[in-house]
Amino acid sequence: MTTFENQSAYRLIYVIVNFGRGSEVLRVTRESRISGGTILLGRGTVRSGFLNFFALYELRKEIVLIVADSVTAEKALEALNKEMQFEKPNHGIAFATAIETVDGSSELEDSVLAEERGDEKKMYNLITVIVDKGRAEKVIDAATEEGSKGGTIVNARGSGIHERSKLFAMEIEPEKEIVLIVAKRDKTQKIIAKIREDLQIDDPGKGIVFTQTVNDAYGLLD
Repeated sequence: MTTFENQSAYRLIYVIVNFGRGSEVLRVTRESRISGGTILLGRGTVRSGFLNFFALYELRKEIVLIVADSVTAEKALEALNKEMQFEKPNHGIAFATAIETVDGSSELEDSVLAEERGDEKKMYNLITVIVDKGRAEKVIDAATEEGSKGGTIVNARGSGIHERSKLFAMEIEPEKEIVLIVAKRDKTQKIIAKIREDLQIDDPGKGIVFTQTVNDAYGLLD
């Protein structure tokens, strides 16, 4: 394990694009000397009355997760933005959050440390909410009421003392949904408070919510 105190040497890059474009993201990052990444399937939400009328508000998405040192991550994000034109509508978003430790990657352990820059580019937070399946839309609705532009939903499975139920004496681990919401820093606490209230997050087994600082971001709308 590699750990660095008082500085964040590594970044976790999130790239959220339409279904089928994840491989293109990895191609671009390979050119930035990043060897690989992980692609997850999810769905995005669009708040449009016209699209809702035609039941087109859910869009299949691919979420690409990539770990890199901070210098390489910044160059990769710039290359991705140039190649994929995130500033254009519906071309996707890309951002990075700081991580403190890396396990299982000798390639990253040998990378060069980068000094942490100031807060001038840290305008956003990533809000991650994990709830039981079927409750993700309620998370999106709560966040939208407080100014969020939407989010991305990823299906998952989890186990925990409060989430387990029994069927014929067999423990069942219910499916989970992970909601990723990128919010401006001045709206983050209001969004979290609304999610906690509407989904009763503070009650046992109702879910968890946490935030990360976004260091660099492309394609986000104010």
